[in-house]
Amino acid sequence: MIRFIEMILCPVIVPLFFFMGHLFYLFVFWRDANLVDVVFSKDRVKTNLKADEEAERNIIPLEEALLVNEKKDLRSVFVNVMREDIRNSLASITLALDSEDSETSHYAAAVLSDELNKFRIFVQKQLTQVREKKDSDTEGEEILVDYMDSILKQHVFSDHEQRKYVNEMAEAAELLYEKDASRITLERYEAVCLRTLEMKDYGAAETWCRRMEEQYPDELSAYTCRLKLYFARQDREAFFQTLDALKKSDVVIDRETLELIRIFSTRRQ
Repeated sequence: MIRFIEMILCPVIVPLFFFMGHLFYLFVFWRDANLVDVVFSKDRVKTNLKADEEAERNIIPLEEALLVNEKKDLRSVFVNVMREDIRNSLASITLALDSEDSETSHYAAAVLSDELNKFRIFVQKQLTQVREKKDSDTEGEEILVDYMDSILKQHVFSDHEQRKYVNEMAEAAELLYEKDASRITLERYEAVCLRTLEMKDYGAAETWCRRMEEQYPDELSAYTCRLKLYFARQDREAFFQTLDALKKSDVVIDRETLELIRIFSTRRQ
C-alpha cells in the first residue's frame, strides 16, 4: 500500500527507483548459497581443539610457584587458577596467604574470603530449605552433601567452623537417609564417614560406616573406612577382624590398601 501511494505521488521516479534496486540486487548480491559445510543432522558434534603446547609448557602447580616464590611466575599461575573453577583449588589458594609477595597474598585473601562467604550463605539457605521441606524429593539434600564435601575436604575453615559444617553435612546426609537411603551413593557414604572421622566423632563415623557396610557390603570403601575408624579409635581387635574379612573377601584391592595389609600383617606377626 505504501509503495502504491508513493508511485501515485511520484509516477516516474519511484517505479524507476524500485526497478534499479531490483537489478542491482540481481547482478551484485544474488548468488547460490554454498551449503558444502552445512550439516543438517541432529547428531551432536564434538570439536577437538589443538592444545596450546607453548602455554601448557609454562603452566606449573600453584604449590610449586609458591616454593619458587618468583613474583612474575606466581602471579601468572594465580591468574590461570582464577580462570578455572576455583572451588577445588581453595587449599592451594590458602597456601598463597603466606606468600612474601604482598599482592599475591592480598588477592588470595580476597578470593578465599569471597568463596567461603558464598559457601556459608548457600549452606545456610539450602539447609533451611531441606529442614522445612516435608516431601520425598531428595535433590536438595544430595546437592548439599556433595557441595559441602567438595569444600570441607580441603580444610580451609578454622577448627570451630569445620566442626560446625561437618555436623551440618552429617545432618543433611541423615535427612537424605531418612527419605531415601538408596540415593546415598558410595562416594557420599565415604565422604560423611571421613569428614566425621576427621572431627574424631567416632560415634557418627561408626554409624555411617555400618550403614555403608549394609548397603555396599562388597565395596572396598566399606572396608577401608572401617579400618580407618578402628585405627583412629585404637580398636585393635576390630581392626584386625575387618582386615581379615577383607583378605577373605572377593573385593578388588587397590595398591594402597594392599600395602596397608602387608604392613599390618607383618606387625601382627
